[in-house]
Amino acid sequence: MILSLTSYSGKMSPMNKREELYHMTEKEMVRLKVAERLVEGEMKVKEAADILMLSTRQVIRIKERVRTFGPGAVIHGNRERKPINATGNMVKDLVVELKKDKYQGTNFSHFTELLGEREGISLSQPTVHRILRGAGIKSPRKKKRVRAHRYRKRMDCPGMMVQLDASPYPWLGNGELNLHGAIDDASSDILGLYLCKEECLEGYFEVARQMVKGPGIPVSTYSDKHTILISPKKGKLSIEDQLEGKSESYTQFSAAMEELGINMIYLQDPLRPKVALKGSGGPYKTD
Repeated sequence: MILSLTSYSGKMSPMNKREELYHMTEKEMVRLKVAERLVEGEMKVKEAADILMLSTRQVIRIKERVRTFGPGAVIHGNRERKPINATGNMVKDLVVELKKDKYQGTNFSHFTELLGEREGISLSQPTVHRILRGAGIKSPRKKKRVRAHRYRKRMDCPGMMVQLDASPYPWLGNGELNLHGAIDDASSDILGLYLCKEECLEGYFEVARQMVKGPGIPVSTYSDKHTILISPKKGKLSIEDQLEGKSESYTQFSAAMEELGINMIYLQDPLRPKVALKGSGGPYKTD
């Protein structure tokens, strides 16, 4: 469900020359932009149907409504209408009052049962939860035991995953340098190392070159979300970009990995540098 609203002031149909402000969801905004292109003859119905994931009949209907009624035609007709089964304000106030005074220690689920059994107020659990949360009341919960951190299980065999990272440290004793490394996840074999002043694209390309020329091309890599490895714009394509058929953004490094058929997996937190150095080897893909 899209909750955020976007203000839109766009072209009106020839039958209505007034400028008006509309509040639309992202889905409605996409539909309007596609419909406007259809009306202007800049897009075919089949292309619009593919973008909106609707049938051609539905797309034609949307196009005609926008042509006749303007941008407001894409806004859902039930917007701002009060549902027939909406809970009245008096009932809401009574529920909040009972929870604060008579049933203060109960959790939300038990409180819902008591409302039906003792007070004759029949409401669903989601409705009671929504009313109480809206009044700033939280459901009492048992303290959960904090689970110990579970380490990720290593891959079963070499070549399935390679960890990439750059570790800043005074390696030579004269100022901090970044050691770029590629380490096999299953065996901890060192597949590539490169030392330079800063964490950089050249360093990652060099360890990738050593890795490919040595054991071969792995199935996947495992790294942090440094902007050398993943584009900051990944997953943030605008509506215009989607309509133009543009694909996800790549960095130079991620584009190279894509060409090699390597799946890049990203961590939420930075990788800690490996310290054990072993010989390399294993069944890597060499195509």
